[in-house]
Amino acid sequence: MSALSLRGITKSFGGSKILKGVSLDAQPGEFIALVGPSGCGKSTLLRILAGLDHADEGEIAIGGRDVSAMAAADRNIAMVFQSYALYPHLTASQNIAVPLAMRRLSRKQRLPFMGPLTPGQRTIRASIERDVREMAKSLKIDHLLDRKPGQMSGGQRQRVALARAMVRQPSVFLMDEPLSNLDANLRVHARGEIVELHRRAGVPTVYVTHDQAEALSMADRLAVMIGGNLLQLASPQAIYDDPAHIEVARFIGQPRINLLPAVSEGGIVAFGGIRLALKTMAQSKAPVTVAIRPEFVHLAESRHDGLPACIERIEFLGSEVIIYCRLDAIGETMIVKLSPARAAGLSAGVPVGLQLSCERAMVFAEDGSRLRSVVAAADAKLEKAHG
Repeated sequence: MSALSLRGITKSFGGSKILKGVSLDAQPGEFIALVGPSGCGKSTLLRILAGLDHADEGEIAIGGRDVSAMAAADRNIAMVFQSYALYPHLTASQNIAVPLAMRRLSRKQRLPFMGPLTPGQRTIRASIERDVREMAKSLKIDHLLDRKPGQMSGGQRQRVALARAMVRQPSVFLMDEPLSNLDANLRVHARGEIVELHRRAGVPTVYVTHDQAEALSMADRLAVMIGGNLLQLASPQAIYDDPAHIEVARFIGQPRINLLPAVSEGGIVAFGGIRLALKTMAQSKAPVTVAIRPEFVHLAESRHDGLPACIERIEFLGSEVIIYCRLDAIGETMIVKLSPARAAGLSAGVPVGLQLSCERAMVFAEDGSRLRSVVAAADAKLEKAHG
């Protein structure tokens, strides 16, 4: 049984369809990242999951129980927001205790004056305090329990928000870009913390982000959303190495993937008078797009041994160098990822030859779907097209 199941979730706002029949399953203990550009519908889907919004069509099940019509409070879901949503007038301890107090204390017991007079109130509050301290200790924030949010750093507030979500022992965790307010170094550290916390808790987690580095490094599976559609749900490596749609290939990967307009005829792929060592199953002549990641494009020993190109600009990124080259044949820009040693001596305006690792190239049809291709020659060389 899936821990979480979505079936045909559809949502429209003002006549615009934001979600278009989204379906996915999360297994017990699985970490799924919803990733996509702004406006793709990922945060809307998370709000529908949480019960903060309702789908026009579709079903949501948690642990096999249909919760589609249930209120947010009845779904046993914990959510961490981008802004952390901590109460500024409460201490960290009081913030973490909020969901426990709401669950264990009656409305009368929560009243500041009458609460202490009700039977059993002290015992319940002692259990809440014990659970708060245990959770804070596990997250290494027990020294912050007496501080208010304004007295804490962004990373500390983020951990308090996580503690508040985890202490209630939910059936599902939802996280809506919880690291976006942190600086770059702290985000890298916080990524590891969240993954470790998730591993210990063993609770299925749906994590929304537009940051593909977060998604690739944290998730068991990625759900790539484009324009309200779930285009692919697979492991990070499968999404990167074997995208099912051109929009998935275009979105995932930094620097971006190279996309070259080409033609497939008789199964042979060619562009700009150059025939690639690639074959597809399609026999009729049709426009296609060849996609290849920058790490699979190499500098030839001489300009005549590869695709003639000219360097437009160079970006030095420390451990790697990104070279932008304009192809002579078709005027398209090709991105090359090199080591600093291999890029030494290169500069803008220098003519070069580019070689493609055709066994790592991908071919997409005009509608964006993947065309399976094979390398037509063992050495995967480029050849001048005849005729």
